[in-house]
Amino acid sequence: MADFEFNISKGRSVELYNRVKTGDPATSALIIVALAATNIESDAILKDKDTLADILSGSTDEATNAGYVRKVLGAADLNALAPNDALDRMDIDIPDQTWLAVQAAGGAWSKVLVCFRPATAATDGQVIPMTAHDFPLTPDGSNIVMQIDPAGFYGAV
Repeated sequence: MADFEFNISKGRSVELYNRVKTGDPATSALIIVALAATNIESDAILKDKDTLADILSGSTDEATNAGYVRKVLGAADLNALAPNDALDRMDIDIPDQTWLAVQAAGGAWSKVLVCFRPATAATDGQVIPMTAHDFPLTPDGSNIVMQIDPAGFYGAV
């Protein structure tokens, strides 16, 4: 589950996920962004940021390793919402993501973010961060597989 949910998304993450799943708008997507470990701001500072541009405008940087790209998940990549009535919660998940042959040059990673992108042409200033997940690793030229949590990347209770 999320290490933290951004304040801007509290109470909204399930709905933002559902908007992508139902195509509202048609080119909306969830994007996965890796953050570099060098100079990353604290969770207390990051959770107050309202857009991806806000996050990247401080000392926090996106990963720049060769082989890294932002992952884009559209409606077809997401499962339909289904409440967990036995545990009285709503868990949402994304498929595991793989980056191929990520090179060491560019340095270590610290976190991955799950964000809502309202349209294909949206700027980072329009992308809403939803959740942050600790993901410390140092790329070494091999593949990187991201599985945030087998139970899902977010759970609303």
